[in-house]
Amino acid sequence: MRIATLLPSATEIVCALGLEDSLVGVSHSCAYPEAAKKLPAMTSTHVPYERDSQAIDAYVREHLGSHEALYDLHIDRLKAARPDVIISQALCDVCAVASGDVLDAVQGLPGSPELIDLTPKTLEDVFDDIERVGYRLGHGARARAIVAQLRERRQRVADRTEGLDPEERPRVVFLEWLLPPFNGGHWNPELVNIAGGIDLIGARGEPSSTQDWPSILALAPDLVFVACCGFDIPRAMQDVQALAETAEWKTLLAGASRGAFVTDGHAYFASPGPRLIDGLEIMAKAFHPDLFGEPSPDRCLRL
Repeated sequence: MRIATLLPSATEIVCALGLEDSLVGVSHSCAYPEAAKKLPAMTSTHVPYERDSQAIDAYVREHLGSHEALYDLHIDRLKAARPDVIISQALCDVCAVASGDVLDAVQGLPGSPELIDLTPKTLEDVFDDIERVGYRLGHGARARAIVAQLRERRQRVADRTEGLDPEERPRVVFLEWLLPPFNGGHWNPELVNIAGGIDLIGARGEPSSTQDWPSILALAPDLVFVACCGFDIPRAMQDVQALAETAEWKTLLAGASRGAFVTDGHAYFASPGPRLIDGLEIMAKAFHPDLFGEPSPDRCLRL
């Protein structure tokens, strides 16, 4: 079987299933596992990621408003790769190639490859997607075993936090973008709850949305958790440093009695694959080091 994946979470799922050698193409943003970087990129982006985050945000808003594509799907490369299966997404046009563009492309490819669309909004949806992909790729038993392990790890965290008194749970502002601020959406509020926190903005299964600093400050969070979509810690820290001297950021951090943390949003929170549970465990350590131990600085940096 020849498989092309058009988003990072799909690549992670396929590799977790033991089908890494079946991959014939990935998206431009697939970087895990390391071998994915060596595969042909079936997509590219117009988003100017080399610019600052405000410029990126303005560019994305402008292009979404005018219905211009943020990503290109390289049909010639897809044809050359001859995939039997293409795994894409129908959740977010900001994150990857739009599902409609992929569907149009598939209809014109030789051999009529099967298209699998992923649309998770909650952690349970992510588990369902892993099992669905495994079943359709002929590895249902392996997929069920992976999900069982992920559920067990989730439950180990939940068992330690579910008995906490409300005052022991930090009141959290989860930010998945800083310039301008966005709250964490979809599965992330659920992760906050399981990790023993109270998400002051997000709601389980709901998308992220633009916030404003006065409203965030009015919430008076105990803890600030930064997991910028698409950014690792060094890139996210560029935005933190850009905010460092602003009155809003200084006030936010001064009031966060339980601390402020920056993590790798791209690896552990933005991509709905198996590593979301790594993200949950990282978050639990940041929220409750007395229960879980201190988070490793290379995975979660305390400001």
